[in-house]
Order: sequence, then C-alpha cells, then structure tokens
Amino acid sequence: MRSLIFPIILTSLTISTAPAMAQYTGLGRNSVSPEILQRYAPPALPPEVTRPIESILDVRSPGMGMVTPDGKRMFFTWSITGTSQVWRLDGAKKFPVQITGGQDATTIAGMTPDGKHLLLSRDRQGEEAPGLYFQSSNGGKLEVIQHLAGVRTTLQYVGNDSRTIYFSANDIKPDSVVIYRYDLQTKQKVQISGGDGIWWIADVYVNPQTGNREKFLFGKATGSQSREYYEYDVKTRQTTPMLGQGEQEDYSVQYGVSADEYLVLTPKFSEFRRLYRYKDQKFTPITPELQADVSDFSIDEQRQRILYSINDGGYTKLIVIAANNFETIQLPEFTNADHVYAGTTTRNGRYTTIGVETATAPRLSYVYDWQTQKLTQWVVPSAPEIDTSKFVAAKLESYPTRDGNAKIPMFVYRSPQCENTPQKPLEKPCPVVVNFHGGPEGQSIPGFNRYAQLFVNAGFVFVDPNVRGSEGYGKTWLNADNGRDRLNVVTDIEDASIYIRENWQINGIIPKVGVVGGSYGGYAALMGMSKFAGSYDAGVSIVGISNLLTFLENTAPYRRILRISEYGDPVKDRQALIDLSPVTYSDRIKAPLLIIQGANDPRVPVGEALQIQQILEQKKIPSQLVIFPDEGHGSSKRSNQVLEIGYTLDFFKKHLQD
Repeated sequence: MRSLIFPIILTSLTISTAPAMAQYTGLGRNSVSPEILQRYAPPALPPEVTRPIESILDVRSPGMGMVTPDGKRMFFTWSITGTSQVWRLDGAKKFPVQITGGQDATTIAGMTPDGKHLLLSRDRQGEEAPGLYFQSSNGGKLEVIQHLAGVRTTLQYVGNDSRTIYFSANDIKPDSVVIYRYDLQTKQKVQISGGDGIWWIADVYVNPQTGNREKFLFGKATGSQSREYYEYDVKTRQTTPMLGQGEQEDYSVQYGVSADEYLVLTPKFSEFRRLYRYKDQKFTPITPELQADVSDFSIDEQRQRILYSINDGGYTKLIVIAANNFETIQLPEFTNADHVYAGTTTRNGRYTTIGVETATAPRLSYVYDWQTQKLTQWVVPSAPEIDTSKFVAAKLESYPTRDGNAKIPMFVYRSPQCENTPQKPLEKPCPVVVNFHGGPEGQSIPGFNRYAQLFVNAGFVFVDPNVRGSEGYGKTWLNADNGRDRLNVVTDIEDASIYIRENWQINGIIPKVGVVGGSYGGYAALMGMSKFAGSYDAGVSIVGISNLLTFLENTAPYRRILRISEYGDPVKDRQALIDLSPVTYSDRIKAPLLIIQGANDPRVPVGEALQIQQILEQKKIPSQLVIFPDEGHGSSKRSNQVLEIGYTLDFFKKHLQD
C-alpha cells in the first residue's frame, strides 16, 4: 500500500535533545504559530483508506440518556452527525429528533425535575472549557448560563423547584473551582463556596416531607485518587469537615436514607474498593468482601435503592440493594453480557436507564420501571452495512513481568486468520499492535470494541494490556506506579513485547510488534520507542507526553495538582521525572514513529509533540507529526477520527506488514 509518511520538514523551533527541559511554554492553539499549524496540518487520505474506517465508525450506540419523570420522553447525546449533539425520543424506539446542532460538541448534563428544560454542556474545538446552557425540552434556542474563554463551567445539581441550579467554574482562579447558585428565571448567580482547591457537590440531602434542601456534601480533590468531604448545613450555615481530612485517601460519599447516614466507597480497609454505611463515625460494610472493585454507586433521590457496579477483571456487573436494609433487589437477567451498568434515575425514583454491552453488538439502552418491573429498550443503535456478529471477542491472557512480582492481564483480539491451530496451522505469525490505555489510572476492558476490530480487519493481532497502575485490580496494583515508584514498573511496557516475541513465534519467525496509545498510552508508546528502543518495530503516540517536566509545567492549572500526585513533584522528584521522560532517551530511537496531537489540548500541550518531533527530524528518523488545529485531547469530530485512525493503520501496515 502507498506510504503516507511525508517528507521530513525542519521547524524553526529551537529544542535540544535530552535532557533539556522547559523549552516551550503554554498550551492551546495560541501557543504555536500559524506556520507550525499549517506545516503539520492533516493531509487528506485516499478513499480506499478512509472508507472502511467510516463504515466501522458508523456502527455506534447513542448515549444512555435521561428519561422524563413521567417516563414518556428520553433525551440523549449522539454523534451521528459527526459531532456530539442532543436528541429526543418521544417514546420507546420512536424516531429520534435532533434538538441541538452546529459544529461545537454538545452533551446533555441534566434536566429539571418537571421535565420542561434541559441543562446542556457545550465545548469548542476540544478546548475542554465547556459552557453551560439551558433549553426547552421541546427544542429551540439555547440560552447561555455561563460560557467563558478558558473556563470550565460544569453543572453540579438541579433543585426540586426546577428553577435553582448549582454549577462549578474555575473563573476566579485557573487552578481552583468554586460553586455557584443560579436562578434560571432571574439569571442571577451567587457564589456559595470559595477558597483554593477543586470542589464539587457530591450530594444534596432533601427532606422527603418538606422537599427542602437541608444539607450539602462538598467534595475536594487532594490528588488524583484522594478526596476530602465537607458538610454544609443550610439551617445553621455551618460547614463542617466530614471525612478524609489529612488522610490522602480515596473516598466517594453520598447520603444514605437519612441526613446523618452516609454511603462511602473506599479501599481504605481492604485491597479492593468496598461500599460502607458510615454513621456515628463508624464504618459498616454493606457489600461483600470481593477480589474485585465496587467501581461506582448511586442512590436515588427518594433514598430507596442503591445501585452499584462490580469491576470483575474488566467485566461489569450491576447490583441493586434496598437503601434501608441493604437486601438485594432482583433485576432482569442479561445473558452473555460483558457489561451491565446503570445510567440515571429520575428524580421521583421510578425509572432508571440501564446499558448492556456484548462483544458483538453496540450497547443497548433500556429503561427499567421499578413500579411495574418492566424493562423496555428505548434507543436503537446503528450498524449500517456491517455485520457486527462477526466482531472478534477479546480473550483474557497475561504476560509475566521481569521482576516476577506480577502477571499483566491483557485482552487479545485475534481474527480466525491469525489463530494458529493444529487444524489450520499458520506459516508465519500475524503482526501485533500493543495498545496502552490512558490515565494512567485507566483500564482496558473487553466488550464491543470498534477500534480493535479495525486493526483485526487490517490483519493485526490487537493487544490491550493493563499494566501496573491500572484501575480494577486493587489498590496495590493501582498505586504501584505513583511518583518515583513508576521507575520500578515502567518495564511492563517492554515486557509485553518481550513476551510476544518469545511466545508468539511460528516456525521460528518472530512477529513484528508495534505500539500505540493515547494520552498516558501515548507516553507509554514513546517510552517503548525510546527507553526500550528495539522492543517495538514502529510506534504511534496520540496526544502523548514526551517530557514529564515540561508537561507538568505547562498543562492546564486545574490539572497540575492532580497530575503531580500521580507522576511526582517537579522539584522533589525532578531526577525521577527526567529518568521517566522519553526525550531523555531520544538518542536511542531508531524505529519509525508517528505522532498525532490536537492543537487545543489542555491536558497534554501541543509543545510535547513538537519537541519530540524536532528531535526525530534532527536525527532523520522516519517520522510524521500530525496536528489537528480544531481538536483537543483526542479527536472528537468524526472526520478527524477517520484521519487519525487512517494515519495509524497505514503507518503500521507500512512498517509491520511485509
């Protein structure tokens, strides 16, 4: 196939090789010149490359949505137009009506309890500085509540009066978030919290007899995985520390059946997250001791039912218990499902949306009526011209680490054409692409995976590892890569390739292995190509970090404190950050590398891509940099997604397939 690797073009930037630090400043599109954006703008791809990708991307399921209190309407987010917009269904499986439009990604954030208005979040070109809007549930013009340049405005809570809402914003200090109360009728906002830190409303206790808001639970992030909680009493106007102060512990908290009872999800007392009842400063477990995380939970506003999810090695189970006695409430059975999870519950507690996902079909969205115990499918996914029953299901395998302390779980996608069996032996192995997830606290999971299927269709074996530092395998695993400890486990990146090369040979032929990833996965790909040069035959880094120091110095202020707790302090851990930065080992890079970046990325600045590309160009290593001027942390527009995947697949075909 024709190559899409374009001639090397030297930039005017002055960026030294490792371990030079802080050679760029700022983030976002304005941090680079128009000439740079034009130089690395994504060229068009031929139809034979884009058409198969477009077909797979047409296979999609709308968002799970929110149901009106009377159960007659649903509102959901769907990207069928190429950009996320909000749609309405006037009944189960009715024809969807689009109620927002344009080129800015718009999602549903909430609904007033009377069902008459929607609260919408709208972003611009991937900046991740969304504004908050409201609109009639019948459609029509959007009215802005707040949308400020460079400010993240996020809905927190909608009052029972369908008039009062609460939202958060970092409009006073870029690295701190405050809470506002806003009146939808008078358009007046009042600041109700202040000070430094990243705050949110974790829950609101409403008196079931009077309907009045009595107490607020405020959460404050103290690190990437640690939180503190404070309680505000509306009557006394007093704020009291409630949980987590000085602990650096992972807590998620909501009210239980009463204002003096709390539900707390934490791994504090065991290896895995467990749900507890917290009352009179005493923790009582209400979920069983499992070798799996309770990954999340919710309780309806009527304080009747608790819904929680179990992350069992990447597979998701949904459990429901009564809020008063914690006895199990039966749900309909979903056979052969990889994931069953809850969406939102109506304010009156009657309807809950439930998502069900298998390996061979897009997610199905249902509405469960707790009163009639009836389950109804509302949203119909789309799969034009594609037989999804032929999608390959993931197989759970593992590889050992060199220190002998762990086996890394990995989900492997192989087509029948790449299965080496006694009945149908292969002459040589298929090439392999190893995909590292983002986070780094993320987790690769099985299920319906369009991205993996594109690689399978192209003749690759696709591998999704969950290296140490990933979610879902206990707190020891999750925290294994924090700060300096990452030096001890970053070898998991190379060990994947070592295992594949040694164990997936056929007739003595070693498979070619490529590495790809986005965000932290992009960083992992760069480390695989630099520190562990020779372990991978080609690499693709998508919005990846090339230098942990410059990343921490230039990422968005609201993220910096959280990322420092994960990666390390730029002063105290400076040498460790240098030792963990791909640019430090840039002199080792020999294999071809593709870098993809969004200019508006507020998480990983565009400078991270430019500084590693400069080095590649100076060393005359076959490389390509693609910068999307209208994207942020990954491609959200369908047209750009097609290009991003197209460049990636074509790159690996050129360098991994004979």
